Amino acid sequence: MDDHQRNRLAGRKIGFFGKGGAGKSTTVVLIARALVKAGYKVCIVDADSTNIGLHQALGIDQPPTPLIDYYGGMIFRGGRVTCPVDDPTPLPSAEIALESLPRKYYAQAGPGLYLLSAGKLGQWGAGAGCDGPISKIARDINVHLGAEPLVTLLDFKAGFEEIARGVVARLDWVVVVVDPTHASLVLAGQMKNMADGIRSGQLPSTQHLENPELVTVANRLFQEAPLQGVLFVLNRITDDKTETFMRQALAAHGVEPIGVLYEDPKIGSAWLTGSVIDDSSLVEDVKAMVHKLEETIAAVGLLSARCEDN
Repeated sequence: MDDHQRNRLAGRKIGFFGKGGAGKSTTVVLIARALVKAGYKVCIVDADSTNIGLHQALGIDQPPTPLIDYYGGMIFRGGRVTCPVDDPTPLPSAEIALESLPRKYYAQAGPGLYLLSAGKLGQWGAGAGCDGPISKIARDINVHLGAEPLVTLLDFKAGFEEIARGVVARLDWVVVVVDPTHASLVLAGQMKNMADGIRSGQLPSTQHLENPELVTVANRLFQEAPLQGVLFVLNRITDDKTETFMRQALAAHGVEPIGVLYEDPKIGSAWLTGSVIDDSSLVEDVKAMVHKLEETIAAVGLLSARCEDN
């Protein structure tokens, strides 16, 4: 890969969303590995406050210490990290240089692939408060390694809650993982509408904010959002008929998936046993998906440049 091609994704923040069980974490692992093979350096941020096992799927023995500890803990337990809904102000010291970060806060799954964890609610027990502060960390952090930008993949909690907290305000792209369920197809349509709204200037809900300065901050985050669009991956597909049905359903929303991953029992077994994911049967499909991702981002970047020139 030449430098021009590598710059298509280097420095991008890509958030992965989907309903529970759609296979977000699996897709993140597969794409991260494919990106490393393509010559990128990749940082995965585990932004799912409840799901566990991502480190094992990557072949890492122990998960890294959560970044919520690095930033002093959540406000609900006397810490400094606030919820973005109550306090949309940016997280201080959100720029993270891996070479300066204490080693316990990140893990490595081979050359060029790093894992960070925003935090897990389970570590505090009942009554710890909501996981909004974890969302703020995932929203605002910007990870790099020396002078070389990383591709950052953020694995968010299932459902629409994180979107409602405005985490997309700091993402370059959203990837929605769609499994063969009606709920997943509905969520896909909602996510596309959300992205279209933000890109057309839609502002967040701020009626609950009594401080006018916070309203200004929240609005500015959306006005300056770098979000370029939302992409879709079909996952856990079992046969051609199912794939055709889902493609047609998404086409009704003007959506063409960037890739399709068929059901592989070995992946389900890995999540059950807490083992490393074996992606051997999907390597070519994921490689093609990454190529499509590069092409799409490059095309949007070219279009944006032409619009600016005109």
